[in-house]
Amino acid sequence: MDAGRRSRNLGLVECAIKAASSHNTQPWRFLIEGDRITILPDPTRRCPAVDPDDHHLFASLGCAAENLCVAARATGLEATVRFDHASAGVQVDLAQSARSGDPLYAAIDLRQCSRSLYDGTPLTAGERRLLEIAGTGEGVRLMLLEGSGQLERIADYVAAGNSAQFADPAWRAELQHWIRFNTRSARATGDGLHGPVMGSPDVPDWLGGLFMRFGFSAARQNRKDREQIRSSAAVAVFVSAVDDRRHWVEAGRCYQRFALQAAALDLRTAFINQPVEVTPLRPEFAAFLGVGTGRPDLVVRVGHGPRMPRSLRRPVEEVLAG
Repeated sequence: MDAGRRSRNLGLVECAIKAASSHNTQPWRFLIEGDRITILPDPTRRCPAVDPDDHHLFASLGCAAENLCVAARATGLEATVRFDHASAGVQVDLAQSARSGDPLYAAIDLRQCSRSLYDGTPLTAGERRLLEIAGTGEGVRLMLLEGSGQLERIADYVAAGNSAQFADPAWRAELQHWIRFNTRSARATGDGLHGPVMGSPDVPDWLGGLFMRFGFSAARQNRKDREQIRSSAAVAVFVSAVDDRRHWVEAGRCYQRFALQAAALDLRTAFINQPVEVTPLRPEFAAFLGVGTGRPDLVVRVGHGPRMPRSLRRPVEEVLAG
């Protein structure tokens, strides 16, 4: 591969890895072959307790693919995306395009999960329309739930999910494995959930471990989540028509596009995925939404609020395959 094309592709991968992933595990590897970049799952970064069927892992691949596509269009390339069942990877084929630019490109560096209180300001009709367009894809639809009654119902499902997860020792251990209690730990790994990003203080690892053991509880988390949900303008739910990996990838692409559009509108977003992560709870949540056989994939609150510290990423060299 010529040096210019390789440099271009590495730049696209650098944009791709700024995408969202569950627990900021960054569960991807990028195989560069000429004008094709394949985003492969990294099984060493699975989260079997919170994500036993790898749904979030494949949605994360879709998030990375969407960032890559946005960056490609910004540099005058056309990007064609296909899920490859043989490799379980997402293939992105690049070709020169007569058009250049993507209005969401600048938002790649702005998007973040802002786990904070928002100001409760409702979405405008224009904001709602742009978010709905961005969050809709092939076989994936977006539901925007607004109003205090709907948000309270969402908060109830989140609380039920918290109660189930906190009662699971494997879930608690897995979460603690991915928490980086201080900046030193976060910089050492370049991944995981950095405490200040989640609104927690920067503390030594030993103190963070004590908090996880004695102060981390479903009741405490439920109070925090209810307050944050009530402060939101709306909650977005992404629903797949078919419950398979290809649609999970598409749901990730839709979320990423939605989050980029929100960032471009100076809106904040944060995942509240508990209702779709607890397997027995998911059908009840689907019935509440009235989506029939569709699978609720991702749940995200959106609103106006402050910027938060950003999660770190591993260097591009560490995510290359081959």
